[in-house]
Amino acid sequence: MALTVTDANFKEAVINETKPVLVDFWAPWCGPCRMIAPIIDELALEYEGRAIIAKCDVDTSTEAPLKYGIRNIPTLLLFKNGELKEKIVGSTTKAAISAKLNTLL
Repeated sequence: MALTVTDANFKEAVINETKPVLVDFWAPWCGPCRMIAPIIDELALEYEGRAIIAKCDVDTSTEAPLKYGIRNIPTLLLFKNGELKEKIVGSTTKAAISAKLNTLL
């Protein structure tokens, strides 16, 4: 299961993490977000111990989405050592997400 990140724990869970981190910015009412949700959960299991897979609900956490210019959801941000490395906007395939994540391992 993906880690839930909020404005309160974003710095600790994402920025201060030494492993690669994928953050899925989503909302419960977003159809495409619900479509990729199972992919995000699968990735969380597959990359356990090697990367952090997280989800941030843009309806309940607004600071992080604002800081990173999230205007469309789903948006996936990939971080390494606290630096934003990749951005994927819109729904995509598991293979595409894995390929970007693998470059950060």
